[in-house]
Amino acid sequence: MSDEKSMSLLLVEDQDDFRETCAEWMVRKGHDVAQAPNGHDAIHACSKKQFDVIVLDLNMPGLSGLEVLDRFRADCVEAHVIVLTGEATIDSAVQAMKLGAHDYLCKPFPLPELEKRCRMAFEHGQLRKENLQLKEVVRRSRPSGPRMIGESPPMQRIFRLIERAGPSDKAILIQGESGTGKELVARALQLNSHRADKPFITINCAALPEQLVESELFGHEKGSFTGATDTRPGLFEVADGGTLFIDEIGEMPLALQPKLLRVLEDGSMRRVGSHKERRVDVRIVAATNRDLSFEIEEGNFREDLYYRINVLTIELPPLKDRQGDVDLLINHILGSNWTLEEDAQQALLDYHWPGNIRQLINVLERAQILADDGEITLDDLPSEVVHAERSHPGATDTDTRHEQSGQKATPSSVRLEDLERAHVVRILSDHRGNKAQAARALGIHRRKLYRMLERFNIQPEETQSS
Repeated sequence: MSDEKSMSLLLVEDQDDFRETCAEWMVRKGHDVAQAPNGHDAIHACSKKQFDVIVLDLNMPGLSGLEVLDRFRADCVEAHVIVLTGEATIDSAVQAMKLGAHDYLCKPFPLPELEKRCRMAFEHGQLRKENLQLKEVVRRSRPSGPRMIGESPPMQRIFRLIERAGPSDKAILIQGESGTGKELVARALQLNSHRADKPFITINCAALPEQLVESELFGHEKGSFTGATDTRPGLFEVADGGTLFIDEIGEMPLALQPKLLRVLEDGSMRRVGSHKERRVDVRIVAATNRDLSFEIEEGNFREDLYYRINVLTIELPPLKDRQGDVDLLINHILGSNWTLEEDAQQALLDYHWPGNIRQLINVLERAQILADDGEITLDDLPSEVVHAERSHPGATDTDTRHEQSGQKATPSSVRLEDLERAHVVRILSDHRGNKAQAARALGIHRRKLYRMLERFNIQPEETQSS
C-alpha cells in the first residue's frame, strides 16, 4: 500500500457518468471525494468544508467554471484548482490560470493522469502551507525588542554600541563572563539592523560534539558520513539573509576554522560531502567567555579568523560591576505580583553574583517555588546567597576580637541571625517541639519553619523543654 497521504477532493462536473467514473477511480486510490453537479453546489460545498484539490469543469450550464473560479478567489478558497476543458484550444484554460487555477487538463484524459495532476497540486499546497507555518513560527519566536535591562553607566555604553553597530553588516564579537546576556546583545544587534525581519539562528559550539559542528553549520549530503541518511542544509543556509549567532566560538575545532573564514571572506561554502559551491548572505555575530588572544598564542585559534570576527568587540560587564541594575533586574524578573522581604532584598543586593544574570534568574525562580503568599523571604534564598561574606558597616574590630576569642559579645555585637535562631528555639521549646503549634505561635507557615530549622541547623534536642 502507498505511503502517500490521501487527499480531500471536490469534483465539479455536470456530466454525471463522467463525474462518477472519476470519483470511483479516485476513491479506489484511497482519496476522500465529494461531488458537485454544478457551480452553485460547488460554492456551497466549499463553504462547508475545506478541500485540498478541486477539479472544476469550465463548460457547465448556469454558472460557468470561470465564474465559479472567480467566486472561489473572492471567498479565499485555499484549495488548488485543476480546470477541465473539452475544447481543442487552451484559451479558456489560460484565462482560468490567470484567475488562480493551479493546472488544467483537456478532455479526454486517462484517469491515472488525473490522479497525477491532483497529487502534484496537493503537494504544492502542502509545501505552501508548511512555508506559511514556518514564517509564523519565526515571527512568534522573534522578540519584539531587545529585552535588556540596565541603567548603570556600563550598560548605557553597551546600548549606544548596539545602536551604532546594529545597522552594519560587519562581524561583531561579544565578550563577557557566562550568564551576562551575550545572546540578548546578539538579538538586539539583529533587531537594529536591516535584517530584523530575517532569520536569527543560533549555534553553541560548546554544546555539540566536535564532529557534528561542521555538519550543523554547513549541512551535508546523503551518505557523506555514517548516519547521514538524508541531505540536510546547514545553519548558514537556514540563516541566509539574516544573522547567525555563533556562541562559544572559542570552542570551535581548529580544523573547521578555515571553512568559517572562507564564508566570512566571500560568502561561499560547501556542504559536507559536496563539491558544489553555495553562496550565502549571512551576518556573523560571535560570542565567547575565553581570552582569544591567549588561545591564539596557545595555537587553539586562528589569528586571521580572530581579526575577521573582531571588527568590533562589545565587552559585557559582570553583574557585580553594574551598580544599581540588580534592583531593576529583580523587579523585571519577579513582576508586580511578588514582593521581597527587606532582609531578602538586601541579601540579593549584597551578593557578588559569580554566575551573573543567569544565576540571578535561577535564584529568583527557586525562591518563587518556595515562597508563601507571593512574598520572598530570606528563608527562600539559597544558603550561598544568605551566608555570603559581606561587609557590615556596624561591625567593629572589638566585635571581631570577641568572636575570635570566644568572649561573651556585647549587645551591640550580637547578630540579628543569632537572636532569630534563639527565638525559634525558645518557641519550639515552649511547645515541646510541636512544629505545627510553634509555627502558629511564630505567625508563619509550617513549611517556612522547616526551612528555618534547616537554615539555622537547629537540632531536636535543642527544642526539648527542661
